[in-house]
Amino acid sequence: MTATAGGVWGRAEQQDFRSRVRGCLLGGAIGDALGAGIESHSLEAIRGAHGPDGVADYVPAYGRRGAVTDDTQLTLFTVDGLIRAHVRRDTGAWHPPTDVHAAYRRWAATQRDWGPDERRKEDGWLARQEWLYSRRAPGRACLTGLADNRMGTPAAPKNPDSKGCGTVTRSAPFGLLVGWEPQLVFQLAVECAAQTHGHPTGCLAAGAFAVIVHTVARGDSLDAGAQRALVHLATRPGHEETTDALKRALGTVRQGLPTAERVESLGEGRTAEEALAIGVYCALVAEDVRHGLLLAVNHGGDSDSTGSVCGNLLGAMHGETALPPNWVAELEGRATILELADDFAMEMTQGPALHSPSVPAGSPGWLTRYPRV
Repeated sequence: MTATAGGVWGRAEQQDFRSRVRGCLLGGAIGDALGAGIESHSLEAIRGAHGPDGVADYVPAYGRRGAVTDDTQLTLFTVDGLIRAHVRRDTGAWHPPTDVHAAYRRWAATQRDWGPDERRKEDGWLARQEWLYSRRAPGRACLTGLADNRMGTPAAPKNPDSKGCGTVTRSAPFGLLVGWEPQLVFQLAVECAAQTHGHPTGCLAAGAFAVIVHTVARGDSLDAGAQRALVHLATRPGHEETTDALKRALGTVRQGLPTAERVESLGEGRTAEEALAIGVYCALVAEDVRHGLLLAVNHGGDSDSTGSVCGNLLGAMHGETALPPNWVAELEGRATILELADDFAMEMTQGPALHSPSVPAGSPGWLTRYPRV
């Protein structure tokens, strides 16, 4: 699924794209919330508390059911940064990593400020959502990488030894840039990962995940996305850990019926390549969205992160209507996620009507939401 020739989107293409964007963001948030209450619990403890099949629904975390973690928070700010980059393009300023970095810095402020009361007008609407001002176990590398104004780059990354899964769990939105070529999507995800995690595995796993999301968001298969990611990885120094993890995920599919033990054979999901492998494996073997997400969280590791990755993939593959409605209904921040998803879809398909040079003043409402500064 892509825009028609000349960048013009037909109605059916727009509707399909919006459904996939919604599905990707909601699905990732649902997987995140399903795993939040059992993160780091052993498989034995999960089964002891919730039965032999483990959790089958949300369990309380952070004082409520359906609560999301920093994985979803940062994903939303990735979307915000990408919208701002496209809005600013009309001014001649076109460097998406800078805009995404500014968005991540806005997220970092939500982790230290009491609330949105003192946010500047130029911070836009997402930074003023009060529910986001809550610490949900953010990774140390994310906090330290965004603690000052210097933007990490692949040549001079922040936290050069870190390869935590936080790069992967926030990178699905890069894959939703369906009008871009895959190599550009890969590179953008790598550049933005280096802003907090400088180890090659942390950066390259993010790039691989973005390419896989990009492939399924365009309507191709998940297996094709994994193969495409392997091709891109092979050209990059330091790719071996990520390549090996992704190949193990593909190999595990052929070993028999999916089990929690097979999931655990791929790692705990705390590092970028392990979260990628588990998320891809669970999405590949999923009978449906519910089955895939529960498989992705019922293991003794970073359950919210692996659930998030799997949910991003399944949502982008099948669209929002495939998501279990009871989980959608109880999800924290659902209204914000849907609003942001629709804004992203509108910017990508109809942006010129909102702020092109032929609309000199732009849409005041849109430019208040996503300022050009």
